[in-house]
Amino acid sequence: MIPFVPSVRTLEAALRDLRHAKASVRRAAAADLGRQAPEHQDRAVAALVAALAPTTEPDASVRAAAAESLAYLEDGAACAPLLAAAEGDQDVHVRELAVMALGALLRRSPGDESLLAYLSRALEDPEPRIRFQAVIAVARAADRERAIAALVAATDDDDPLVCHIALRMGEELGGEELPVPALVYERARRLLAHEAPVVRIAAAIVRARGGDKAATPLLVDVVEGRLATTEAEDEAAAIELAGELGVVAARRGLERRAFGGAFGIGGDRYAWHARVALARLGHARAIAWIRRDLRAFSRARRTLAVAAAGRARLLDASPELEAMQDDARRADPDAVREALALLKSAV
Repeated sequence: MIPFVPSVRTLEAALRDLRHAKASVRRAAAADLGRQAPEHQDRAVAALVAALAPTTEPDASVRAAAAESLAYLEDGAACAPLLAAAEGDQDVHVRELAVMALGALLRRSPGDESLLAYLSRALEDPEPRIRFQAVIAVARAADRERAIAALVAATDDDDPLVCHIALRMGEELGGEELPVPALVYERARRLLAHEAPVVRIAAAIVRARGGDKAATPLLVDVVEGRLATTEAEDEAAAIELAGELGVVAARRGLERRAFGGAFGIGGDRYAWHARVALARLGHARAIAWIRRDLRAFSRARRTLAVAAAGRARLLDASPELEAMQDDARRADPDAVREALALLKSAV
C-alpha cells in the first residue's frame, strides 16, 4: 500500500480556505500559507496578518497557526501585527507563537533595537510560556553581553522550563573552555540541587561537560532510571555523556539500557545512545554491535552505525567509513563526513 502523504494547498486554495466556515479548515490553510513559494510571499503574509487579528479571525487556534506561519516566513511586514498580537491577544498560545515569530524576525534583523526592547520586556512577562520564547529570542539575537545577562536572570526563574531553556541556550554561547558562558556555568552549579529534575539534569550535563565531577552522580542516576526528565534530548545526552567522560559507575545501567530487551530486541528507547556510551568505555559487545551494523543489509542501519562509530570514537572503523564516502547507497554522506570528522579530531 502506498502511504498517504498530505499535500500543501496551492496559494489560491489556501487563500480561499482561509475564509471557510470551519475553523479547522481555516487553521490548516493558515499552516499551508507558511509553506508557499517565495514569489507568493507578499500575498501569503498579507492573508496571515489578516488572520492574526481577533477582529478578523475569532478562533484563537487559527490566529496561532497564522503566527506560526509568519515565524517561518520571517517577513518584516508582519512585525507590527505580530507585536500587537504578542502584547494584546487574549489567548496565551497566540501570544507565545507571536513572540516566537518576533524572535525569528530579530534573528533576521539583529539591529532592530525596538524589537529587541520588546523581547527584553517579555523576559519578565507574567506568563511562563512568553518568558520561555523570549529567552530563546534574546539569546539568539542580542549581543553577547545582553544575551548572557538574560540567561543568567532566567536561571532564577520560578518556572522550571524557563530555567531549563536558559541552560540549554547557554550551550549556543559556550566556547572552547566551558560548554556555556562562565556566569551561566557558575549558576548551573547551584542548580544541581534544584527541586525540578528537568533543571537538575540540564545543570548536570552543563557542569559535567565543564569538568565538574560533582555532577557525575546525577548522570549515573539518569542512566539507572532513578532520575527522569521530560526532555528526551537531555536524557539521551546524559547517557552518552556518561560514556564520553568514562563514568565506570554507569556501566551496569548502560548495559541494561543497551541490551536489556528480550534477545536484545525491543528494549530501552535510548538503547542506541547507551551502546555508543558503552563503546566509548571499551565495551566489547557494544563495539561488536557497531562493527556488525556497518555491514547491515539496511542502509538506515548502516547510517546509524556510521554515526555510532564516530560518536564512540572507534578509530579502527576509519578505513571502512572512508570507503563509504563516495557511495551514497551505502550510508548517508553527511553522516559519514560527520563521523570521519569526529574520528579525525580524536587522533
